[in-house]
Amino acid sequence: MIKLFAALAAVPVLSITTLAHAEVALYPTGPAEDSAFIRFVNTGTAPLDVIAQAGQPPLRLEVAAPVSLFFPVQASSPIKGSLVSGAQKLAMDLKVEPGEFATVLVLPDGTGIKQVAVREQPDDFNGLKASLAFFNVDASCADASLRPAGRTADLFKAVPVDSLQRRSINPVSLSVQLVCANANVGGPLDLGELKAGERYSVLLVPSAAGPRLLNATDSLSH
Repeated sequence: MIKLFAALAAVPVLSITTLAHAEVALYPTGPAEDSAFIRFVNTGTAPLDVIAQAGQPPLRLEVAAPVSLFFPVQASSPIKGSLVSGAQKLAMDLKVEPGEFATVLVLPDGTGIKQVAVREQPDDFNGLKASLAFFNVDASCADASLRPAGRTADLFKAVPVDSLQRRSINPVSLSVQLVCANANVGGPLDLGELKAGERYSVLLVPSAAGPRLLNATDSLSH
């Protein structure tokens, strides 16, 4: 396993200070054995605050920038805190295993919010390709699939809810189309120019208007 992340020290609890850090793309097959990483996704219509410790400034995820960087945490140790969206507050308590990247999505749940953690242990590094993942956390989209806009061949097919699939693709400009029950839903999402050796995510999340897509570059807080 390539140990590009060896210089990133794991911390006893989730330590989030600001999003003004430089971004480091996730190039290797995975982190060092004692490293684990977590990021947060705000799928709601109000800002989301991730509060790790009392007295510590929260990580705020605005609606216009809903996906955080990946933050290093100590593997297999409890990560505690609170997730706050408007008047809704949810306790956070989870563990991330060595070599694991956890994406915690905060979703509307009736009159409140809930969290879904989707976990990945990357093993598909190819420096000549881009790596693209498709996350599905919307149960209303049957047989959730993703295909290049204007094409009929699927990049990802029938991804189960609360899971992801990842694959290597050529580094090209790409727009993708969400497909539910073999029918296009919404318009294409432009991912821009994908770069060789970098990792990207497309996330299918619920909304009041129906299934929608978010996208992010998988980057580390540094």
